[in-house]
Amino acid sequence: MPSRARITFEPPPSFAPAPSWLRRRAPPEMVTEALFYAGAALAALHPIARDDHRLGRLWRQRLALASATALARQSGRTEDEAALRDAWYLRRDSDDPGPAGRILNAWRQLGECDSGDVEAWIVALATSLGHPLNALPDQVVELAGRHAKREHTMPVLAAAEIAAASRRVLPNEDLVPLWLADAVLAHQLRWPAPVPLLAAQLSRGALRKAPQHLDGETVFMTALCTAYTTAAVAAIDRYNELARRAARLLAVAPTLRSRDADHTVSVLLIEDAQPAAQGKSASDRSSRRLFERLVALGAVRELTGRPAFRLYGL
Repeated sequence: MPSRARITFEPPPSFAPAPSWLRRRAPPEMVTEALFYAGAALAALHPIARDDHRLGRLWRQRLALASATALARQSGRTEDEAALRDAWYLRRDSDDPGPAGRILNAWRQLGECDSGDVEAWIVALATSLGHPLNALPDQVVELAGRHAKREHTMPVLAAAEIAAASRRVLPNEDLVPLWLADAVLAHQLRWPAPVPLLAAQLSRGALRKAPQHLDGETVFMTALCTAYTTAAVAAIDRYNELARRAARLLAVAPTLRSRDADHTVSVLLIEDAQPAAQGKSASDRSSRRLFERLVALGAVRELTGRPAFRLYGL
């Protein structure tokens, strides 16, 4: 009997780590210094953000989870990354993910947007939060379109302007200014899809000062540049770690004998987590054995620490 054809995947490309001097630095004292650091960090991130390997989707999802966790914490919620992941992956598709889940949905939607399609941004932002499209003020929609059409010599400045302007229109809103800042930054840098960066590193106190940027103050601009510097370095580290795990998974993939092995590997490369549920052609029990083998081989991690309702991912 001939052996079945196997699906093979290209390993993810490798990228240089962020320069060490971006990690070992004192807080910038001047906005020009902060801009320099942010520009250098984003330049180091640029090749990863531009790359089209399938691992990029998983990378953006992990960054979306970090962004949602930070915003949930700042709004007084108790969900951590594990709780948000549980709420997302253990629900039925028709279930309401709840307030924290909608925050996560917004950031996941950001990472799946076409950075060149401003109308798609607005649809994704409004619907992921569970609002009708007309729930966003016209001023915010117009601001997004204006900043997307305008060419900036400094993309971080464009991100600062949209965050400051939308925060002035929506003074009690945290997610929308941060979301639009990342979207505008990606558009200006010609990234194929935005990368969730700012929310995980910019404090709520700094965001409250955003409207002052429109009056010529530099406090918010300095904070935003510092946040983008830290976020870009962390995103590079996260990608490189995922690439190492993906390479390990692809190295052991040919040894797997489960009928769903190729499909499982494919999903693991693009999705934050998977439950050990019945697959396309394998039973629940077979699926659990496959994941247990992957864990034993060091190719996959169990993400919950529970004996039941487990989730697996790189």
